[in-house]
Amino acid sequence: MLQILFWLFLIVLSAKPKPKLTIRLSSRMAITKSQSQFPEISHLQKEEVLNDFRVAVTSRHASLMGRKEVFMGKAKFGIFGDGKELAQLAMAKAFQPGDFRSGYYRDQTFMMAIGELSVQQYFAQLYAHTDVEAEPASAGRLMNGHFATRSLDKNGDWKDLSKMYNSAADISPTAAQMPKLLGLAYASKLFRENKELKDLKKFSVNGNEVAWGTIGNASTSEGMFFESINAAGVLQVPMVISVWDDGYGISVPQEYHTTKGSISEVLMGFERNENKKGFEIIRVKGWDYEGLKQAFNSAGNLARTSHIPVLIHVEEMTQPQGHSTSGSHERYKSAERLQWEKDWDCIAKFREYIISNGIATDDALDQIESEAKTEVKRQKDAAWNEFSGEIKKEIQEVVQLLKTTAEKSTRKVVLLQMAEDLSKTLNPIRKDVISTVRKALLLLRFDGEALKSGLKSWYKLQEEKNFDRYNSHLYSQTEWSAEKVKVVPASYNEKSAMVDGREILQAFFDYTLEKDPRFFAFGEDVGKIGDVNQAFSGLQAKYGEMRVSDTGIRECTIIGQGIGTALRGLRPVAEIQYLDYLLYGLQMLSDDLASLLYRTKGGQKAPLIVRTRGHRLEGVWHSGSPMGMILSSLRGMIICVPRDMTQAAGMYRTLLESDEPALVIECLNGYRLKEKMPANLGEYNVPVGKPEILREGKDITVVTYGSMCRIVGEAAEVLSEIGISVEIIDVQTLLPFDTFGIIGESVKKTNRVLFADEDVPGGASAFMLQQVIEGQNVFKYLDCEPQTLAAKPHRPAYSSDGDYFSKPSTDDVVEKVYRIMHESNPKKFPAI
Repeated sequence: MLQILFWLFLIVLSAKPKPKLTIRLSSRMAITKSQSQFPEISHLQKEEVLNDFRVAVTSRHASLMGRKEVFMGKAKFGIFGDGKELAQLAMAKAFQPGDFRSGYYRDQTFMMAIGELSVQQYFAQLYAHTDVEAEPASAGRLMNGHFATRSLDKNGDWKDLSKMYNSAADISPTAAQMPKLLGLAYASKLFRENKELKDLKKFSVNGNEVAWGTIGNASTSEGMFFESINAAGVLQVPMVISVWDDGYGISVPQEYHTTKGSISEVLMGFERNENKKGFEIIRVKGWDYEGLKQAFNSAGNLARTSHIPVLIHVEEMTQPQGHSTSGSHERYKSAERLQWEKDWDCIAKFREYIISNGIATDDALDQIESEAKTEVKRQKDAAWNEFSGEIKKEIQEVVQLLKTTAEKSTRKVVLLQMAEDLSKTLNPIRKDVISTVRKALLLLRFDGEALKSGLKSWYKLQEEKNFDRYNSHLYSQTEWSAEKVKVVPASYNEKSAMVDGREILQAFFDYTLEKDPRFFAFGEDVGKIGDVNQAFSGLQAKYGEMRVSDTGIRECTIIGQGIGTALRGLRPVAEIQYLDYLLYGLQMLSDDLASLLYRTKGGQKAPLIVRTRGHRLEGVWHSGSPMGMILSSLRGMIICVPRDMTQAAGMYRTLLESDEPALVIECLNGYRLKEKMPANLGEYNVPVGKPEILREGKDITVVTYGSMCRIVGEAAEVLSEIGISVEIIDVQTLLPFDTFGIIGESVKKTNRVLFADEDVPGGASAFMLQQVIEGQNVFKYLDCEPQTLAAKPHRPAYSSDGDYFSKPSTDDVVEKVYRIMHESNPKKFPAI
């Protein structure tokens, strides 16, 4: 009888008026319902709702305790996802195996809900635990809130991504997750529409996978966001972007960020209608459990079945602890706003929903929350004990070594004090241990080797371990490393004709498109006209638009499109029309692609090849050679600088056989220069990290690359006529740089060296000098100081005269080499 009365009470209660929820599905359709009108409520599984509540409060207490851990000095910095829990639970319900997430550092609840993040792993990242088993996202290399799943097995081979819940590795720069999101979604379009990809079942099931993105409201002001939105609308890809809108960007309120104060209103022009394709736009409140579930379910179904991009604007979210541990939001939020955030906190509203619908009592929810809090503390403590236990063990070893060494040292008192100080360090980190050992070894520099051998042996072993912990995986360590590709030299026969350089590239790309269905190319003017220099001429007509594609003028998302598709097992070539334009995509290349393997410690890879052209031409914006910028920004990528198109084709072959990302910079003035067509095109390759000696000599070594090879070659002919024998070395790849020591051996022979290129002074020429002088230990073999020859420190001026007076010319090389020889033998080579 009591049960009957209880259910009658619920029916009466549900009939009472409730706040209305509006979900905007499109300009053609709007749904307005009160919460009591949702049919799901009558048959909701109690366990599902209460489990959602359990996950939500677990995540919330992880945030609360995480902040305290930072303030206690146990972690360096903290940024948390509190206030965003309910929307992320709804997103997790719509997320399916094979789907990908590309989000940001507020998404902990989502990762917990899909089972890809435990509380212990969450705190292991907060503490920077370097064990990949304890912290699988980054092995302690990223600050907390940076999530990733491991797409690769321990050998670096692909797992079955179609059966996994996938999260691309997060990066901190605001909105930088968006370009990659576009690529993840575009991959589904390729898998669905390119029938030749049907057998790649580890990566896709008929392109049914949705790419889910998350972004904070303030970050939608970034250009990367708008460029990604526009590209997704053009391409019509299964991409769902969720905007977590809490009304602020750190301390700055919405009105300073977004026109009309609403990103969904700003984007109404992108909304689809009966006549034109575009975005589906949905608005929903961040505290409304039913509305959120329907919004994400609708978005997921639409994107999955019809490949229509969707934007979900989740409004009225909160951020209970402010932006991060760097400060308190009480400094910039009014008392009224703070009270509103407390009243409309999504978990508080979820609790009201559960109680008002009779799913559980207040006491029952208190019990669930109490249990969750206890469990969070238990897993937090377990994470700390596991993290700190390793370091405490190292401290014990060092303290014992210091005490043992002290007994026989004249510095006994100091060493014992060092041991005591180390043993008493509060919340020690590994730096405390290693720094103590290094200071001790410096102190013991006058003692015999036998006395300090124990400390030195321990330190050497730790150097190896710490390299693995903090420095490994900048480049591939797998069997598919580019440096391990078996070299196949180009061969020629009587049928090898002299052709334009561009024809060699076109023949190579034709061969590769036919042989490998994973391979495709895209970029500005790449499709119909076959790129501005004709290397893809006729190939779109032959292989179709999904294989050779045009894009809009959008370098940032061209790079993102490449990264995302490469993350899903494809082999894209993303073309940036000119090297100068690489700046538009540099952040994506530097912050995301170049660091991907490193920041996941081998957990993810994206073997994207970025194709561009630069160096010699004419003008400020078409003659760029900013190699120093590239070398500083793109460690983690292979940087190829072929001198001609034969070498370029060989480098592409090497890269396609490897699993590493690369930038190939072709010579802009070389496409119509004549080269001999290799007989084994598509099979031969060019090794990375191995320079080629183009001309042997005995007086001086000139190291260069790219278009300068021709300039230096012309200069060598002139110098030969006046008795100077020049050895010319083409480095071929700047990263990796001469891993064979070929340049060093040449310098040992000639005893003089000049590094020449088209970058500004102090750029790549200085990099090459450092690599050889320090890395190959050749200083003692030099008869005179090593020299560099670079372009002027400004952009090259227009016209042939501008080129001559801005960049190194044949005359410049001749005079520079002659001056070096004059210093060595002024009698034989008198001053000019």
